[in-house]
Amino acid sequence: MAVQRTFVCLAALAVFVELATAANYTVGGTSGGWDTSTDLQSWVSAQTFSVGDSLIFQYTPNHDVLEVSKADHDSCQTSNPLQTYTGGNTVVPLTSAGKRYFICGTLGHCSQGMQIEIDTLATSTPAPATSPSSSPTSSPAPGTSPSPESAAGSPLSPDLPSAESPSGVSPSPPAPSSAIKNSFGTCFALGLGLFLMAL
Repeated sequence: MAVQRTFVCLAALAVFVELATAANYTVGGTSGGWDTSTDLQSWVSAQTFSVGDSLIFQYTPNHDVLEVSKADHDSCQTSNPLQTYTGGNTVVPLTSAGKRYFICGTLGHCSQGMQIEIDTLATSTPAPATSPSSSPTSSPAPGTSPSPESAAGSPLSPDLPSAESPSGVSPSPPAPSSAIKNSFGTCFALGLGLFLMAL
């Protein structure tokens, strides 16, 4: 009986730790947004996205968010979106590993930089830091997306927003300060796990 209780407690602890490490990323960061004035490619390249994370698009009524194929992303083609989001606050959960592509559907905005390629990793293990003695890396060729790098102080939150319907009705987004680590959720999960194991 004690062995079974230990396994149940460890499984519960693993679930809580996974929830505590999910991150919410406000697209464009705290000083930018989903607009033509933000350097979205630089923002994307400074992030590492993992399964369980969420993208939060915040935008004005003259913008929208289209999830598109790679070909449509590369050519800024808006006529065949996989998903269309409107409403100003869109939460997109990253539920599986792989690449996803987003553009603004407003005429001309994609070609002005409102397009991102998100590469979601299957694991939440951060990329190893490079040592100062390592050889310098080369810049990516024009027209290619740089691979994301681990960002120091990645935003953490135990909140997992629900998936948005394609009709454009958006759930309330998490707090705009998505870059703040939610230590309460982490402490709560670890404390609950330890409490259950002590029973």
